[in-house]
Parts: sequence; structure tokens; C-alpha cells
Amino acid sequence: MTRTVHCRKYNKEMEGLAVPPLPGAKGTELFNNVSKQAWQEWLQHQTMLINEKQLNLMDLTARAYLTEQMEKFLSGADYDQADGYVPK
Repeated sequence: MTRTVHCRKYNKEMEGLAVPPLPGAKGTELFNNVSKQAWQEWLQHQTMLINEKQLNLMDLTARAYLTEQMEKFLSGADYDQADGYVPK
């Protein structure tokens, strides 16, 4: 049986994650409020941001930027797009 959550991005009941995606309280909050689909979409978008903006994940500023964008993306707020990316 799959676990369901009320996804904060899509505002409806959807399949939940199997395990928390991050450690600690933040991971628990995401586990309880973000669907599997929304998390997978975020991972794809995060990869585009890292590649297109040439982010160095060793840089704390880049990591803070990604955390901020993750919150915006998963909350349905306006978030940064990858420069030059045109969706199909």
C-alpha cells in the first residue's frame, strides 16, 4: 500500500515519498507535506539550475540559494528558471 500526503505544491492528496529526502526536521517536514511527483520534479529542476548557473555545491551561498529555490518551487511561489531553458 502506498503512503499518501496532502502535497503542498499541488494542493491535493498524492503518493508520498518512501523515506525523508533530507535529514532532520526539514526532511521530516518534506516527507509529510510533499508528494513523490513534486520531489522528483524539484530534483530535475535543481539539476538544471546547478548546470545552467554553474553552481558550486561546496559554496554555502549556492547551497542557500538552492534551498530558497526549493522552498519556492514546492510552495507554488515564483522560482528561478534556468537561463536559456525553453520547455518542450
